[in-house]
Amino acid sequence: MRRLVAAVLSVLLPAALLAGCLGGESDPWDGQRPETLTIATGGTSGIYHGYGRALADVLSSRYGIEVEVLTTGGSVDNLHLLADGTADVAFSAADAVADAVDGVGDFAEPVEVQALARVYDDFAHLVVPADSEVEEIADLRGLRVSVGAARSGTSLIAGRVLAAAELPMDELRVAELGITESIDALAGGSLDALFWSGGLRTPGLVGLSEEMPVRLIPLVEVVDELRQEYGHGYRHGVVPEGVYGLADNVATLAVPNILVAGPDLPEGVAHGLLHTLFDARGEITSTVPSAALLDRSRAIYTEPADLQVGALRYYREVKP
Repeated sequence: MRRLVAAVLSVLLPAALLAGCLGGESDPWDGQRPETLTIATGGTSGIYHGYGRALADVLSSRYGIEVEVLTTGGSVDNLHLLADGTADVAFSAADAVADAVDGVGDFAEPVEVQALARVYDDFAHLVVPADSEVEEIADLRGLRVSVGAARSGTSLIAGRVLAAAELPMDELRVAELGITESIDALAGGSLDALFWSGGLRTPGLVGLSEEMPVRLIPLVEVVDELRQEYGHGYRHGVVPEGVYGLADNVATLAVPNILVAGPDLPEGVAHGLLHTLFDARGEITSTVPSAALLDRSRAIYTEPADLQVGALRYYREVKP
């Protein structure tokens, strides 16, 4: 009898422990929980990287998944990494996703991209030292300006903003730097301005504003033209007073960010990722404030990419 009880317990105890790990719920991974996962993010001073790292920590601690967080150039780079199979999931701005889906811009042919969630919105930043004489986009002519790393979402938006403002790129002294390098260069005096497209409060810019006073140049003058030409979620946005030490609200351009996957991500993995993303929102928000903006009612609006089938099933299950 003791041997029989021991045998039964050897089967039941692991199942009970697993159920405890899942909060008494059914397996959110549908038996497809991966052993490894690769997330393409962005530069280490940006929100993509912090968000990806925080999600990786949760996946590792809760489920033992070995997660590789890739430091990348940003949106466009991430979509190429999805296309060639290097990354399983990635963060990207909606405008870059649109180019990938349509096979235009940096993409020679359409990329099959599937959406998991709209996570938060990016705001276009044009950052200058507080004592700079730059007051509008046209004042950048002849100055040293970082337009973002090559194949980044920042580079895409900077190019479109400058074109809409009728300021040719060749009339600037252009540097193609990632957010960390751009911040270091502005602080060191080797740049006059930097473009950045990211969520509020981007950690690297918070640090910069604590080191030196900065201003944001309004970009409101180009928003309507960009909406008319590109659509894809471009809208008016505001960086509020107090962010980065700003004395006033700054009107700018905003664009949604989407967590996306390649076509080979299993349905159960997509479902499990979303379950984790929403269930751990509070935990992730403690280190990534933008994670607080994750909302089920808005997460489904992932145009121009369609929701992955596992993601669609998740949202249907949790619908009130």
